[in-house]
Amino acid sequence: MKLKGHFAFRHQLIFALATAVAISATAHSQTRPLFSLREAPQVRMPGVFIPPYIWGIDGNSPAERDANGNLILFNSLSFPWRSTGPDLFNLTPSQPITIRDRDEIEGGLWMEGLYRDADGKLFGWMHNEFQTGCENMAIGAPRIRQMISDDEGKTWQDLGVIITAPDGFFNCETENIYFTGGTGDFSVLFDPATQYFYFYFTTYSPDFSQQGIGIARLRYEDRLQPVGKVKNWHEGEWNESAIGGKLSPIFPPAISWHKANLDAFWGPAIHYNAYLDQYVMLLNHALGAAWSTEGFYISFNPDIENPSGWSAPQRLPVEPDSPLQAYPQIFGIEEDGTDKLARQVGRLFLQGASKHEIVFWQPVPKPQRQAGSSGDRLPPPLRTNDSKGRTRQSFPDQ
Repeated sequence: MKLKGHFAFRHQLIFALATAVAISATAHSQTRPLFSLREAPQVRMPGVFIPPYIWGIDGNSPAERDANGNLILFNSLSFPWRSTGPDLFNLTPSQPITIRDRDEIEGGLWMEGLYRDADGKLFGWMHNEFQTGCENMAIGAPRIRQMISDDEGKTWQDLGVIITAPDGFFNCETENIYFTGGTGDFSVLFDPATQYFYFYFTTYSPDFSQQGIGIARLRYEDRLQPVGKVKNWHEGEWNESAIGGKLSPIFPPAISWHKANLDAFWGPAIHYNAYLDQYVMLLNHALGAAWSTEGFYISFNPDIENPSGWSAPQRLPVEPDSPLQAYPQIFGIEEDGTDKLARQVGRLFLQGASKHEIVFWQPVPKPQRQAGSSGDRLPPPLRTNDSKGRTRQSFPDQ
């Protein structure tokens, strides 16, 4: 995980970054949701207390609901801390978790993905940074591990590394001050319709063609023995192992992660929005080797299984409080809300602190002119099934 410095906003680079995205923005121009921000009383997650930090959060902060509906939240700063409460506004002070055989796992750990199974087991996914053998010991690389808990997230057992770069494939001459390569800074969402866990992560590969937001998935039935079962999205298929395999990233950088003037999106945070019936992704936008935060961006997709379906990122109308601020997330505020489920109104968090609500609206379709007629013909009603005939999981709206 990383902290960043400030550069001026550069319109031409943002335009280049948006147009480099390998998706069709035109296809979404009629259906992309609308949104706005409104000020709200500030709320701050419990965070992590590790000297010399008085309070800190680094990374996406995942949450789930227990059997009684209480929120279980994890914040991380090189190691995960846990807090609980009825909602975001009434959480207990955080406490560090316990990981069995922690001394056998190299490097720092950041909890960024979470899923509660029907039997109460929690599955957690960790951003795990390790040394890559370069002369500069201050830089390393991330990978993604999976863990499991039987006591609501207090104690965890490691299940192994499930997403990682090819062995030895690092750039020790990088101008990036944090990473020589690797994959991390991610979020995880389970799709009941397809019975897969979907991983959206950042790839820092030395190979520019492999940089961007990578996507992989794991079958639900493989959740207890996941190592070697995760498959990367590559050239239109889920056909490459996530252990060192190739992928086809979306949102490629305008300038490589390994250049001093890097220009890239990173750190996706995804939730299903029950009001929109769409998936919503938030992204950081970094400029320069110190990862200065230029802004925060939003993208939409009606089908999480379709990586090419994401709309071109739009900048959120909010400025970073500092060049170091990162990790935008949306949390649902209803009794079942988490970082993975929200509705028309949600809380926008930036690195664990929220001063705004985000409000969504359904787009108003523009009338389409019928061929050979001077009249306007409205589009057909929205379907309840997607293009593959599958019924999506529904949630009651407000």
